[in-house]
Amino acid sequence: MLDFDPHYSTPRVEAVERFIDQHYSLAGPVSCRLLQRGLNDVYLAVGSNGERYVFRLSHQRARGPADVRTETAFLTHLMQSGVPVAAPIPTRDGALFLRGFAPEGVREGVLFRAIDGRQPQTTDAGDAVANGRTLARMHNAAETFSPEGALYRLDLEHLLHRPLARIRDSGIVEDADVRSDLEHIAARTAKAIEAYGSLTWTYCHGDCHGFNSRINDAGEAVFFDFDDGGPGYLAYDLSVFLWAQVSFGRSSTAMWDAFIDGYRAVRPITPDDFEAALRFVIVRHFWLMGEYASRAQEWGSETVGWIAREADFLKTWETERFVDRLF
Repeated sequence: MLDFDPHYSTPRVEAVERFIDQHYSLAGPVSCRLLQRGLNDVYLAVGSNGERYVFRLSHQRARGPADVRTETAFLTHLMQSGVPVAAPIPTRDGALFLRGFAPEGVREGVLFRAIDGRQPQTTDAGDAVANGRTLARMHNAAETFSPEGALYRLDLEHLLHRPLARIRDSGIVEDADVRSDLEHIAARTAKAIEAYGSLTWTYCHGDCHGFNSRINDAGEAVFFDFDDGGPGYLAYDLSVFLWAQVSFGRSSTAMWDAFIDGYRAVRPITPDDFEAALRFVIVRHFWLMGEYASRAQEWGSETVGWIAREADFLKTWETERFVDRLF
């Protein structure tokens, strides 16, 4: 009989329930249901007293293992600094994360307290302001956080060059002219960003596109999903929100303006950081394409085939924003 070597397995809900009951002091037994499957597996866990939690089981990714140690340390620092975030729940032994074994290898688990509040609205400027304010508060708090031992740096190697290599190696982009376009756009973008020389470095959320938050009764944006965070460019952390407004056929920047107003109400932005954020829109898109390209053997070429069509978006953004500075 042939033994298959899985890229990715999905744990049974009953196994996740037993895992949580074994390691956490919740009112049990807990009841779980799978919320989403993808970059991570995310489960809603409800205690017998009705308390709600979210259990995240990290996926094995091309970047390497999840940096749950630094992530949970940063979340603890943010909570102590008064920044609204989803709190990690300690185990009975006081640990903020656990490791479990799946057929494909070790996977990291973190239990969070579920956030009360509503999902941000795509056209609500107040929600964009709230997201900008919380990101600024997070960056202020990051000034007193030391990410010692962080596994990943959100630099151009991590965000641009390695994702480009994954796109190339995946074989998804078969057209040589498109591959050439992507390589030249990446090279020009890296050169432009490196030319600034004075960009702010901070601890990044890494995925602040506007929907990794909930709006609480006080009107605050409470952040979650720090899985792609790490020390990196502040301009990149800003750019993710703008990217979400202009990618995949979207073209509105009104919410971006509101987001920046909210950020600046708490923390100033240097001219270089603000201008570089426009460049980092391209970097963010390469990062996402690289993440999907690295999943081609798992999700299938049809699911990730959109990557081959994205050079047009990148060329258009580059031309419209930086036409006088391309060469």
